This record gives sequence, C-alpha cells and structure tokens, in this order.
Amino acid sequence: MKIVGIVGSNADFSYNHQLLEFIAKNFKSLIDVEVLDIKDVPMFNQSKDQTDSEPIQYLNKKIDEADGVIIATPEYNHSIPSALQSVIEWLSFKIHPLDGKPVMIVGASYDVQGSSRSQLHLRQILDAPGVNAVVMPGNEFLLGEVHKAFDEEGNLKDAQTAQFLEGCIKKFIRFINVVNILDAPEGMKDLSSTEDLYATGSIDTTIKDVDMMADDWVEQAAEVTGAVEGNTYVKLDRGILTVDQINYFLKSMPAELTYADSNNQFLYYNYKYEAEDMLASRRPKQVGYPLAECHPKQAFSSVAWVIQQLRTGKQDIVRTHVPTHGPDKFVVHNYQAVRDEEGNYLGINEYVQDIKPLIDWYLEQTGQQLTGGKVDAVSGATSKVDTVSGATVKDN
Repeated sequence: MKIVGIVGSNADFSYNHQLLEFIAKNFKSLIDVEVLDIKDVPMFNQSKDQTDSEPIQYLNKKIDEADGVIIATPEYNHSIPSALQSVIEWLSFKIHPLDGKPVMIVGASYDVQGSSRSQLHLRQILDAPGVNAVVMPGNEFLLGEVHKAFDEEGNLKDAQTAQFLEGCIKKFIRFINVVNILDAPEGMKDLSSTEDLYATGSIDTTIKDVDMMADDWVEQAAEVTGAVEGNTYVKLDRGILTVDQINYFLKSMPAELTYADSNNQFLYYNYKYEAEDMLASRRPKQVGYPLAECHPKQAFSSVAWVIQQLRTGKQDIVRTHVPTHGPDKFVVHNYQAVRDEEGNYLGINEYVQDIKPLIDWYLEQTGQQLTGGKVDAVSGATSKVDTVSGATVKDN
C-alpha cells in the first residue's frame, strides 16, 4: 500500500519529518511510505497562480498516485504552520488531489500535549469544500516533548508509544480499505465486513517477526519455525509422506494450486512453471505477501467479494472462466473454501485449470458432442470476479 507522508513544516530540521521517517522505516512491512517536504512550495497567492509550477505539480502527482496520505503537523500558536496551510490552499485552488483521499493526521510538538489543537484545526481544514479529504476519525497520535522522544538512531525510545503508533497505522490501513469499498462499483458494496487484504492482523498460524514482503519469506519463515524438509516424514490425516513426496505430489496435480489463509496472506503455490508460462502468473518471491500486494488496486473489490462469499458460507466455491487465453483454452479459476472439522473458515484453495483437454478427451471417449449451437469460448459471459492469489503479477 503506497502512502505519501507530508511534513507539515518548512523548517530545515523538523521532528515531524523524523516522525514520518520512523513510520516509513519501522512499518515498511505494512505500508510503503514516501516522505515529502514542502520547503520548495511557494506561499499561496491567488493573484499569482503557480498551480502549474514543479513543486505543486509534484505534490499533486504523488498524492494522486497514493492510496492514502499521512500529514505530520507541529503546533504553532494553537494551529498549523502557515506553510502547511499554504500547501493545502494550493491543493484546493485549481487542483484537488485530496478530494476523496484517505488521510491520517499525526503530530509532534515540544508541548506535553503534543499537537492536539493544531490537529483539530487541520481536521476542519481538510473537511472544507474544495479539499474534501476523508480524514480518519479518532486514533490521534500526539507525540509530546518530542525533543526527548527519539534516540540517536531516530527510533522512538518508548516502546508503548511505538506500539500505539503501529496500532494507528494498522487502523489507517483498514480505514483505507473501507473507503475503497465505499468507492467500489454497485454490487460490491454489500460486504458484511471489510476484508483486510493487507493482512495486518494475525491468526494462530501467522509466522510473526518475518517481513511479509521479504523476497526470501519462505526461507526466513522456515528458519523461525524450524520447519522440516527433505526426507522428514509428516503424518497426515490418512497417510504418511515425506516433505519431498508432498511437494512432488502437489506439483503433479493437473492444475495450478494456491493457498491463502484466513488472514489473507498468500502462503503457497505448487511452483512448477515460470510466471510467463502459467495460466495465473505468480512468482516465488510473492509467497508470504498479503493478498493486496498480489493484485492491482482496481481488483480489490472483486477479491474482497470472493473472500466474503467463502468466509461467510454464502458459497463454498466460486468459479469464473477467463477467456483471455484464446479459443484453444477453456481456463477456469476455482476458489474453494478451506474449513476445519467444525466448519471454521481457514482460507482459500484456488485451483486454476484449462479444462479443454479434459472435455476433448471425454467427447472422444464417449462419442458425444457439444450441442445447442455454436460454442463461443472466447467472448462468453464475463464475471465480476478476479483472481485472488496472484493472477496479476505485481513486482515490488
């Protein structure tokens, strides 16, 4: 999830800049934060329109491309700095990149109460006509006595403060997801709850202290858990196989298999082809990613809809055909709910298969034919469902 962090001060040294850098460094497994300064933005002057100037257009572009914005403001005379006020005026004069954009407010100040009054003022400004930002309610992060808060490495000294900030960041991610649902096409808004596609929570089987976005997540997770491999035997429900045998068995399946857990983390696929040779492209480094990082943003509503159908039990399996592979393939994506003995949802078993060879074989063996008119394998009914575990490759 791409986030723009705007420093609300044009000072040469800013503790609010340091706060945003701390967020970018310490929560990079959750969000990708780009910290932007406002030093070069001219003061707002309606009589001298500089909307098309490079500094303002740069901010405009970065905000427009981001999933959300974090603004870190100090407090000057019970309000926000004039430099920040000026930036927001430029961004609500002829251009409106904050319109509908999820925004989180944080702040640092020398005062014991942090930047509480300037944050309140900033909320009012962001709600003004022409700005129309969607500001996350509550969850105020007020860093008081900021000159004592950081160590020499730029880390927050107080562990509880850092933990609270992490909680605020995770809530902001969920808030962005809610805003995306509200902006989704009709028919996708009836989700009974918001799916956390960024997997910010955890379940009993979540492997903690490993960066989900690490290219070697599998290797790191295996080391942390002491996972077995090779010729070590594993007792299954009705059988005993070595890890190697399980791998070969799954690779031999006539379908591309993927497993994502109930926390929406992509945990496995039966890697036997390179991405460009697969029906639903995946890459080894994607294993461990949250599902949000396996799909383009425009597919989020579809992905959440599929998960909700399975999680709530409205359907135990969702299927969609993908006609973009040409007339010589009948590609079907199947999303099967994985449940335990008591029916609790554990995740998704996605299997992707070209069923045309099977249909051709069956017709040849039985002498039967497809009837009922011309079969159009290319332009058949479309589906609103997109693939869940990585049909669209996102390289990070």
